[in-house]
Amino acid sequence: MTIPAAVAHRASDENHRSHRSGWLRAAVLGANDGLLSTAALLTGVAAGNASRSTIVLTGVAAMAAGAFSMAAGEYGSVSTQRDAELADIAKERRSLENHPEAEQAELVAIYRKRGFPDLLAAGIAEHLHRGDPLAAHLRDELGLDENELARPLQAALTSAVSFLLGALVPVLCMMLSSDRSGPLVTTIVSLAMLAALGAIAAHLGGAPKLPATARLVVLGAVSMAATALIGRAVGSAV
Repeated sequence: MTIPAAVAHRASDENHRSHRSGWLRAAVLGANDGLLSTAALLTGVAAGNASRSTIVLTGVAAMAAGAFSMAAGEYGSVSTQRDAELADIAKERRSLENHPEAEQAELVAIYRKRGFPDLLAAGIAEHLHRGDPLAAHLRDELGLDENELARPLQAALTSAVSFLLGALVPVLCMMLSSDRSGPLVTTIVSLAMLAALGAIAAHLGGAPKLPATARLVVLGAVSMAATALIGRAVGSAV
């Protein structure tokens, strides 16, 4: 059977990107958190009239602590998700071994709910049970794929590295700028990087760029302004 050219072209254009959601989420979260939290922290400390050496030390310490914290948090949460997925797979495997007829009937019911006629639903379920019934049940009953389970180590490393890269931007701005221009340069460069990060993440995820960019820039500006005001108030008090 020959596939029409228009259909083939349309199929080639459907470059779905949801398979990137795991590592993309960790990378965006890490880079955004590293950039924004470190920039806000440094502008807050600078607003409190801290010395340049204190500001730089604060930034380096924030980089290290944040990277380890992000890695540990991601590893723990994604490990919990993976444990739940593996438990569901083991449970489904036992059910197929002990009650294959009931599991096949369950698959038939799933296809009926999707609109398949009774005979066709029963035929599909029977055919799948002759091949790899576990894969069929994981996909159609649980929405899982044994080859696409959560990856704790990948998430942890992605978060840690992206946090370090994001945090490095404001730290370098403070180190390479003068005492007077440091906070302003850090704020401007950090907001520009947040805009770029939002646009890149939206492009990789196939989402509109403007909302993602505006969201990060506005939240970043508010966070840094609020932290600077608090730092100035505390610096004046102490």
